[in-house]
Amino acid sequence: MLFEYSPEESTFLAKVREFVTTEVLPFTREWEANTAFPDEIWPKLGQVGLLNMALPKTLGGSGMSCVGYTEACRELAKGDPALSMNVAAINALCVAHFAEFASNEQQAKYLPGIITGEIKLAWGLTEPDAGSDARRVKTKAEPTERQGYYKINGRKMFISNGGKADLIVLIARTSDTELSAFLMETDQPGFKLEKRIHTVGVCASNTVQFSLIDAVGWHTPCTFEQAIGLLYRGRLGIAGMALGIAEKAFELTLEYAKQREQFNRRLADMQSVQNMLADSAMEIRAAHLLLLDGARKYDAGLPIITESSFAKLYASETANRVTNRAIQIHGGRGMMKDFLVEKLWRDAKLTEIGEGCSEIQRLVIAKQVLK
Repeated sequence: MLFEYSPEESTFLAKVREFVTTEVLPFTREWEANTAFPDEIWPKLGQVGLLNMALPKTLGGSGMSCVGYTEACRELAKGDPALSMNVAAINALCVAHFAEFASNEQQAKYLPGIITGEIKLAWGLTEPDAGSDARRVKTKAEPTERQGYYKINGRKMFISNGGKADLIVLIARTSDTELSAFLMETDQPGFKLEKRIHTVGVCASNTVQFSLIDAVGWHTPCTFEQAIGLLYRGRLGIAGMALGIAEKAFELTLEYAKQREQFNRRLADMQSVQNMLADSAMEIRAAHLLLLDGARKYDAGLPIITESSFAKLYASETANRVTNRAIQIHGGRGMMKDFLVEKLWRDAKLTEIGEGCSEIQRLVIAKQVLK
């Protein structure tokens, strides 16, 4: 064990591991084939406490530490990376947004349903012309006569869980220079799903493109910088997801290498395979240490701009290296759907792209180093 958890964290993570064993891992292939999670997964997530980790106890949440949050994302990814990705984003970007910026009225209306999984969430930033350059958002919000409500027009793309969401925390432009965030219910005439985006990995995430035509959004007063600042904890969650993918792939590969024989000896007895296993074990340990460092500093109230990028960048690239080695060691079998390593290999790529691609993470780190 790299870190000694508090009794609360230990109890929670034990529940998460049991949940993954019984309710997640056995169904990961089924969810991928269906390209969707079943609706009943959300109340189950709520019962385990996986939908209120970023919410203080005063608002009905668990007030879970950042260490507990990232470790939960890590454990979930060992069962289904797409589910881990959604839980990471929902907590860090949506639920945390309610804790930081929503009014008492907004919290009272939505939080009870969010905590139980009755209200499914998504975060809406990316657009056809606004990806890494988030300030290129063109979706416009104009105030209506009703105080606090805005008319929103635009288009959003690559929105994880957008096809299932009942409520979206949406970023839109309030002027030529300013952006802010809005709560937008999806069961209104102004919200139109344009297409489902089918991806090679994390297929169950229900990623979509949608358009907004005079859709009604409820303003949560905050600046763009404040809203986007939630990404730092979110990046630690994606780092946890990446680490869980790497650990699961390594576990499966280690077992395979010990059993598979070629040239009258086990793969595990071949130096070339041993070298790949050694590199994977070392990188997984390093990624975990970087993740824990960022999470512990967040819990201590310290800035984690650099630490979150360290963890996200290294863990995501580790996941891709480890899963690539896993395929190589499995040989032709690694390309078969009978073996889970091929799915982990495909799922891993998203971690280098979502919530700030690797190039953006290096840019963030360089800016901090050069200050």
